[in-house]
Amino acid sequence: MIFQDPYASLNPRMSVAQNIGEPLLIHGLVKTRKQRDEKVSALLESVGLNPDYIHRFPFEFSGGQHQRIGIARALAVEPELIIADEPVSALDVSVQAQIINLLQDLREQFGLTYIFIAHDLSVVKHISDRIAVMYLGSIVELAGKKTLFDNPLHPYTQSLLSAVPIPVPSQKRNRIVLQGDIPSSLNLPHGCIFHTRCPKAMDICSEVVPKATEKESGHWVSCLLYS
Repeated sequence: MIFQDPYASLNPRMSVAQNIGEPLLIHGLVKTRKQRDEKVSALLESVGLNPDYIHRFPFEFSGGQHQRIGIARALAVEPELIIADEPVSALDVSVQAQIINLLQDLREQFGLTYIFIAHDLSVVKHISDRIAVMYLGSIVELAGKKTLFDNPLHPYTQSLLSAVPIPVPSQKRNRIVLQGDIPSSLNLPHGCIFHTRCPKAMDICSEVVPKATEKESGHWVSCLLYS
């Protein structure tokens, strides 16, 4: 797991060697402190940090360095899957790019699979192979990156993508502005959970829960418009 808040995810009373080395000890991957320190030093080097930092404490690092330490800890047990929960949202834009590029390099180096959770669509587009769009805890559309951005089917996905700014002042998107408030996740609407805000809602949408439909190879959408 890579957490959203890189500082809060590290124990401030533990050194870098202890923060990263704890999972190694828990899973019995090292037996001695020397083995732990050697492994931690190698992990720090793999995420672009000086191996000599192992005896420093979290308060001595910047936000981007905190996240690199968090990534090193996630790599410590040699996982096949890493869940990255908004791993760059708390960082400056310039540091975000560094961390995203690092994650991509590590994916190739170690053969990793990421579940990358984010709300920044430019970051999602940059790092993802397949994208699942969620609303109130449910997946409403799932497709390959290019397919989703070129041909969004679900009204919620269309609304999200219409909000992405174009970096050319003379060009503007046709915004799809959703009306109303987001329902409580403790009291979800009947039928389609999006129908209370959907600009294309039909009467049946308040009664029937849409099932995921594969409209083309690998492109799934949960919407009664396509059932």
